[in-house]
Amino acid sequence: MITFENVTKIYPPNIKALNNLSLFIGPGEFVSIVGQSGTGKTTMVKALIGEERISQGKIILGDWDITHIKQREIPYLRRQIGVVFQDFKLLPKKTLFENVSFAMQVCGHVPSQIKAIVPQVFKLVGLEHKMHRYPSEVSGGEQQRVVIARSLVHRPKILLADEPTGNLDSINAADIISLLERINRLGTTIILVTHNKEVVNSLRRRVITIDGGRVISDQKKGKYLL
Repeated sequence: MITFENVTKIYPPNIKALNNLSLFIGPGEFVSIVGQSGTGKTTMVKALIGEERISQGKIILGDWDITHIKQREIPYLRRQIGVVFQDFKLLPKKTLFENVSFAMQVCGHVPSQIKAIVPQVFKLVGLEHKMHRYPSEVSGGEQQRVVIARSLVHRPKILLADEPTGNLDSINAADIISLLERINRLGTTIILVTHNKEVVNSLRRRVITIDGGRVISDQKKGKYLL
């Protein structure tokens, strides 16, 4: 489903954020991407969602070569990949329902579609009874669940979670990981980028370790090695 083929990203003057990086992630996998700060994880994420252009190599998503993706095609790419960041990025003056609805409105969905889909994703993340509250009226863990709900409205094949537990305590972090596992069981490919050693070790799923802009370890049922 996702292929990075000899990918290199060079920032001026001659800094290699990615250095001949190659990896393959198949459909339905749950993969943790780990590595210390500055090893290339963020650049890899940005390249996958079309935010950064690579210097060399090739990136393929399914049958789509996105290496030289055009600016007008990026919104279609983002519908294939749901993204969850550490920073919730919720609009404080909109209700949780309105926050998730907004993601559909900007893509041109009609009100009837929004009315049908948004309650479904809130039910999936266990917040159907709180969707008319404001972000300030729910906990950090619940806000992150809303962000996950928002990422699912386009029914993406891939969910990319970049440090989704970074601002959460251990109990809320465990709840978010449990939710990601449930979404994975429904068939969505999960890519978890994290520094959280406890989370990675508890999952016992595939772990890809990046250092110096390249893959240095790829374990089928791995642990956090750094």
